[in-house]
Amino acid sequence: MSTIQVQDEQGVRIITINRPEKRNALSLEMYTSLTEYLIQGESDNAIHAFLIKGQAECFTSGNDVADFLTNSNLDAEHPAFRFLFTLLDLTKPIVAAVTGAAVGIGTTLLLHCDLVYAAPSAKFQLPFINLALVPEAGASLLLPQLVGLQKASELLLLGESFGPETAKSLNIINELVPGDKVFEHSLSKAKKLASQPPQALQATRALLRLNKEQIRDQMKMELKEFETRLKSDEAKMRFQAFLKK
Repeated sequence: MSTIQVQDEQGVRIITINRPEKRNALSLEMYTSLTEYLIQGESDNAIHAFLIKGQAECFTSGNDVADFLTNSNLDAEHPAFRFLFTLLDLTKPIVAAVTGAAVGIGTTLLLHCDLVYAAPSAKFQLPFINLALVPEAGASLLLPQLVGLQKASELLLLGESFGPETAKSLNIINELVPGDKVFEHSLSKAKKLASQPPQALQATRALLRLNKEQIRDQMKMELKEFETRLKSDEAKMRFQAFLKK
């Protein structure tokens, strides 16, 4: 079975992260597939919206750390960061359905989504500091804009997990949905988006995101600092301890 599955339904490209035995940890190969499916959907006139989801037990636990460390020379073409810049450049709306763990990039990618729905089982975390790293995906800019500086500092400097009720109160998710309904509900919203006049939909989305170039510049700064931190002694110690677990 493919670790990234894709299905097109009524104008919606449904992308499913499918690696439950590894808690949907994202490998470099998976990042490449995600990017390809997004780019294909962006250029397909029959696709008008995206839905990203995981398994009922887990959205994604973040990077496959061992795999990520095999390619620590980071630039905009690194599979993980190419995926993030692709997210930034999409013109079509993105819906996310979150169940279980949404760790690291599992939370930061939500900041690029238009609509996010979560089940009571959802658990979010931005644990970059715990690995002696810095945020990515423009989170150091987007999160303070969304939740305020003090709360963003709490989430990013302490690196603690938080539940869907907190995520809802911070506007990281739109709505908390019963676990057995979250995929169905998210898909119905994605189909509603896909049924809207596409040019007006994309134009409205673009107007809502006039700071795209500012986000891009922030992502580039994050990428540079992320690479520096990744090669630091303190990060190497934290990763060794993490892998031993």
